[in-house]
Amino acid sequence: MSAPITAPTSPATSASPFTPLKIPFFRVLWIASFVSNIGTWMQNVGAVGLMTQLTPSPVLVALLQTASALPVFLLSLPAGALADLVDRRKMLLLTQTWMAATALVLATVTLLGYTTPWLLLLLTFMLGLGGALNNPVWQTVTPELVPRQELPQAIALNSVSFNLARAFGPALGGLVIGYFSAGAAFMLNGLSFLATMYMVWSWKRAPQATSTLATERVVAAIRGGIRYARYAPPVQHILVRGVCFTFGASALFALMPAVVARRLHEPTSFYSMLLSCMGLGAVLGAFILPRLNRRLTIDWRVTLATTAFAAGLVGLAYANNHWLLYGLLVLVGLAWMLVLNSFSVGVQTVVPRWVQARTISLYLLTIQGGMALGSVVWGAVAERLGLPLALAGAAVWLGLSTLLVLRFSLRTGEGLDFTPARPRLEPVLATEPAPEEGPVIITTTYHVTPDNRPAFTYLMEQLARIRRREGAIGWGLYADLAEPTRMVEYFMTESWEEHAQQHERGVGRDEADLKTQIRALHEGPEPPTVSHLLAQHYQSTATPPVMVPGSTRLVASTAGEATA
Repeated sequence: MSAPITAPTSPATSASPFTPLKIPFFRVLWIASFVSNIGTWMQNVGAVGLMTQLTPSPVLVALLQTASALPVFLLSLPAGALADLVDRRKMLLLTQTWMAATALVLATVTLLGYTTPWLLLLLTFMLGLGGALNNPVWQTVTPELVPRQELPQAIALNSVSFNLARAFGPALGGLVIGYFSAGAAFMLNGLSFLATMYMVWSWKRAPQATSTLATERVVAAIRGGIRYARYAPPVQHILVRGVCFTFGASALFALMPAVVARRLHEPTSFYSMLLSCMGLGAVLGAFILPRLNRRLTIDWRVTLATTAFAAGLVGLAYANNHWLLYGLLVLVGLAWMLVLNSFSVGVQTVVPRWVQARTISLYLLTIQGGMALGSVVWGAVAERLGLPLALAGAAVWLGLSTLLVLRFSLRTGEGLDFTPARPRLEPVLATEPAPEEGPVIITTTYHVTPDNRPAFTYLMEQLARIRRREGAIGWGLYADLAEPTRMVEYFMTESWEEHAQQHERGVGRDEADLKTQIRALHEGPEPPTVSHLLAQHYQSTATPPVMVPGSTRLVASTAGEATA
């Protein structure tokens, strides 16, 4: 962690947490999202209530949570890849329509009395599929609508929307179910999606640069997203810190119902009150976030909030006074919002737009994985050692996780600018390969004096990380044994399409700065020489190829020619 606590204040940074709401489309989309979130919480309450009426099996009731969460693990990465490959506005319309249709089908069969436990699980799973496909692309919308300096406030407002809905949605759902039925709650949820659909449909999205090449394959796009994260330290830092935090924090969500029932011997209404206190804390966090952003670095914000969350876990483990618990849960909700806001802002600002949704999907998968794994671990600890020790152990884990700042500082991603520094020079080609042809090897030949070789090698290894991050599946640097000053760099891409997309994205500022330093070490009147080599594959035929006298060309009967 950096020594000074005070972060530099940007004059462009807004002091008000509500500044993003001055942007008309963000404001109406925020309202539509709030309505949709309330519908989702009504749906959750209605599904649990209906399942308990349909079957006494606790397993089937528990499977509702599995049906909602499983799609995230199955589709998070493909959803992120699709969001980077297709028109995001159209994808939002598709996912919102899918969820609206599924909710309305569930409402219809419930009102007609045809719902069974397994049909309820199936339709809940289908709703989860829509949500899993929707989440990565939805999180890429906010950076498009608000300026970068207002992104923390905008994400905090989205958190406020979610937490206000969590406070009012279950209560409203209970009223609807009590006066009408679960089917009415499902119907209102389905209708709530219509507001978001209308807002997205009316979104006059600015034209975005799209590839003129064939669309990447989804599997290749997923590999590209994982490869980018692997060679981008700011992304790695967020993922490591995120999974460690949620692993410890999951103890509260997993064990709080048992604490209320078994340690405090309180009714479910007390558990609902604690949840409401968490929601209130998250809302308060949104109000103080701009001031904290100006006064504290991101590392200090996350460290202090993590410590506060750990204190809340200790209080939940041993405190008995209701008012003390209410105060601690407000603190926990505030800390939860501050930590996740810092991670969410970070993961959306440390990557370029072309890989943004894939990185967000990796982040969501990591967060969900930390929550799922932590719930199992802390539940097992509680079963063996008791609730207080499990919660105290999770608090100790969170305390120790703050030491990660020494190795995984979140400040490494501050101030990154992904605007291309310059276009990439078009390759000199005799024939344009087909997009799917490959692999492709690109070589660059330099002439470097022996005295400059150590500095040159060091800079080239920095460039190697960028090459791999941008899509290279192999990289190497070689010296010519016959000509000591000749150095050859190569990197490989899976296909010509992949390399052509690198050209379309241009040269990033960090790559341009490195290349300026590297070429300053190049000797000779001519610039470094670049070559593009395409893998050749002989297509076997019934007639073997024969050598044409006086030529270096192979002729394969009527099947065409192959270059030697």
